[in-house]
Amino acid sequence: MKKYLFIVLFFITIESPAQSKGMFSKDPIINLENFDKQKVHWGYFLGFNAYDFKFDYKNTPEKDISVKGVTGFNVGLVGNLRLYEHLDLRFEPGLYYTQRDLTYAGFTNENDALREVKSTYIHFPLLLKFSSERIGNFRPYLLGGLSATLNLSSNSKTKDDNLQQRFRMKPWTTNYEVGFGVDLYLEYFKFSPSIRGVFGLNDELIRDNDPNSPWTGNIDAMKTRAVFINFTFH
Repeated sequence: MKKYLFIVLFFITIESPAQSKGMFSKDPIINLENFDKQKVHWGYFLGFNAYDFKFDYKNTPEKDISVKGVTGFNVGLVGNLRLYEHLDLRFEPGLYYTQRDLTYAGFTNENDALREVKSTYIHFPLLLKFSSERIGNFRPYLLGGLSATLNLSSNSKTKDDNLQQRFRMKPWTTNYEVGFGVDLYLEYFKFSPSIRGVFGLNDELIRDNDPNSPWTGNIDAMKTRAVFINFTFH
């Protein structure tokens, strides 16, 4: 995902040819000076994600379940409510596509050892945004809050389990989220790159029908861990 960080640098360094003073000058032209005084404003975001699982075991296994994540894609909307000068309430519903490949030890058959967990999430975060003083056309901020996630690919209603190569998860999960970013005030819009960590609060795994299943029998809890890199436009 490092290559996507170059997108942030691109937007930070671009300047309008009509401006006589650059964003990094000592006395820059102040863009969108009254933008943050709005009670409510809207935006949208595009971004990337890296999802993982954290496993807790009933008994310590000889070898942990290996989780290999695939870079996913995010898209969504942003609603921002100004509470105080440095505090905003944000709602950022979005659609998140991702995949995690789980590899289990102890199997000779690759079809039994590998589970491809493809997920399509509808993510509903409610976040508090704590902003610093604006410095020219920059304003760093911190984010934190709670979220609920609906997994459209959970397979929760199927009776088949891992014995039929069907990995099942609960449809709803809850999380807490923390992150940081920076508001960049450009000539015609505000651009806000951010990075955020997501930490699942509840067990998401639906166990196999066999309580001694080699895929789920020794798992005490399975919780999501994720990193989001979002590029927001207001």
